[in-house]
Amino acid sequence: MSIEARLSGLNIELPPAPPKGGVYQPVLTVGNQAFFSGHGPYQSDGTYICGKVGADIDIAAGQAAARQTGLAILASMKSHLGSLDRIKRVIKLLGMVDCPPDFKQHPQVINGCSELYRDIFGEDAGVGVRSAVGMGSLPGGMAVEIEGVFEIE
Repeated sequence: MSIEARLSGLNIELPPAPPKGGVYQPVLTVGNQAFFSGHGPYQSDGTYICGKVGADIDIAAGQAAARQTGLAILASMKSHLGSLDRIKRVIKLLGMVDCPPDFKQHPQVINGCSELYRDIFGEDAGVGVRSAVGMGSLPGGMAVEIEGVFEIE
């Protein structure tokens, strides 16, 4: 089943690809790998989900922000690759959570993206290696930022 059909079957709609915010490439392909720059929870209305997880927003809202970030990444991948069907597997994710210093549930927040990719690409291809860390702040006050690597065809 194509990734586009899988998204449709899961009632998932991608936002537009986020605009660049600096001097970098949102996606860069090298051989059979596609590296994606840090993405935030970009929404269809052009805004980002913002706030410190564990202070301004709760863990569930943080997970929703991580999920939305995963969708924004896919939107950039589709724009760059032409088709999400070129993605073979998730290799690595680095999830960064804007949170207070005493927050300790970073992995649970980033699960919002990891679970999305597992549901879309399957248990094997959708689950790669991952790190989840806390940050004192993120660009524009967004709640989550995720970067990583996909294997592509």
